[in-house]
Amino acid sequence: MKSPLLSLPGAVPAEGRDEGVAAHYGDLFREQRALADGSGLVDLSHRAVVTVTGGDRLAWLHLLLTQHVSELVPGQATEALILSANGHIEHALYLVDDGETVWMHAEPGTQGDLVSYLESMKFFYRVEVADRTEDFAVVYLPAGSIAEVPDGVTVRETAYGRDLFLPRADLEEYAAAHGPVAGILAYEALRVEAHRPRLGFETDHRTIPHELGWIGIAVHLQKGCYRGQETVARVQNLGKPPRRLVFLHLDGSEVVLPGHGTPVRLAADGAEGRQLGFITTSARHHELGPIALALVKRNVAVNAELLAGDTAASQETVVEP
Repeated sequence: MKSPLLSLPGAVPAEGRDEGVAAHYGDLFREQRALADGSGLVDLSHRAVVTVTGGDRLAWLHLLLTQHVSELVPGQATEALILSANGHIEHALYLVDDGETVWMHAEPGTQGDLVSYLESMKFFYRVEVADRTEDFAVVYLPAGSIAEVPDGVTVRETAYGRDLFLPRADLEEYAAAHGPVAGILAYEALRVEAHRPRLGFETDHRTIPHELGWIGIAVHLQKGCYRGQETVARVQNLGKPPRRLVFLHLDGSEVVLPGHGTPVRLAADGAEGRQLGFITTSARHHELGPIALALVKRNVAVNAELLAGDTAASQETVVEP
């Protein structure tokens, strides 16, 4: 869905998975600084919005998700995953319950598969699942924002900021009153700085939660059975994940950032060395310069100097080897 905020002055459309909203509005670093200072907002209206209502909603979701949600307090934000039978990540959900409805947002374009899966698991439970993407837009307010939230709007509040499930018809008016609006590139730069993984960027078809540090954040280790739990328990109790997420400081002299999928190798082995991982997300940060997240083999030394394509990179540990 194309956001009406793309008509604002200076808006440059995003591409790829974030198509439909603005990449930036003409000044990437100014937009980042505004968000870091707690002002402005980010248009995330391209993200999928799904709701679950009914008296059994929390008990039912508890059986399907990696997170403990059976006793979720109204207004309490949480994250959860849906895994395959083999423990690979299929959906990443960002949830809040308002006392009557569980609201969740997920990656753009995933609402069809998500709703289909949830519908297939209803059985005799008193729940109703609805795709509300056409009716509601997700708007992000950064931590420290003093922007007012309209009455009746569901809010998901975290340490990183607030996600508003705003009626889509109100998006332009709200942005005009509470801007400036920052683009998705500013939001992504701060996400990379915070080492926060994102489905489809830090994940591939075989990613398990341990590799990205989602244990404890989106995966509760003391809850009952759910699909993929055997893999989670086995890795937690008996082994280590095959890969781990790292944060990279990239050589600032390079003009072009290494894109998603760029091979990561040991600097000592050169650009023709054995591939040990790949770049998942790269960004230009207003203070740190070029940065990235990458997924590398677990046995890569934590102090090893790396190459991302042809770009030199030093690493910080996100997930312990």
